[in-house]
Amino acid sequence: MEFKIINRERVFDGFYKLDRFRVQHELFNGGMSTEIVREVMVRPDAVCVLLFDPTLDQLVFVEQFRVAASFHGSPWLLELVAGLIDKDETPEQVGRREAMEEAGLTLGRMEKICNYLPSPGGSNEKVFLYVAEVDSANAGGIYGLEEEGEDIKVHVLTTAEAFSALENGKINNAAGIMALQWLQLHKTRLRSLWSH
Repeated sequence: MEFKIINRERVFDGFYKLDRFRVQHELFNGGMSTEIVREVMVRPDAVCVLLFDPTLDQLVFVEQFRVAASFHGSPWLLELVAGLIDKDETPEQVGRREAMEEAGLTLGRMEKICNYLPSPGGSNEKVFLYVAEVDSANAGGIYGLEEEGEDIKVHVLTTAEAFSALENGKINNAAGIMALQWLQLHKTRLRSLWSH
């Protein structure tokens, strides 16, 4: 299957960037589509990390304000530690940096869960999803970078509490849902590998 970009223009250049594309693509039944116009939010790729303490069987989450979430309820979301990839960083380096900035925690071993496209109908962003070993014994507090307007509260939940929050919709963002569902399948293996 083939496609061609006829034209691409930047139509907005703010916190996010928006490009308008004129494209054509090969049709499943043969031939080419008519010209299609689509806007794409152009974003750096991101990293999300589920912080897991295998010894205490606890997870560390962060809570912060997300204006777009207010369209669907509370704008304060319980999320994984996350951040955008800078040009010269690996996804693992981003995860470690963000864990320190957002939760004051140093990560141990990390395991990749998957890569995924969170909104391919309107954004080019790819997310690198990880689970990482952490000591949650003294986790808690308020973190974030003032220059980025961050106000982040750290929460420690048992895995049972987190699975319940997943079940009742309190954790309702894609990265959190995917990571917790993955952990339900892999927790026993991780605890045997990572427990001290």
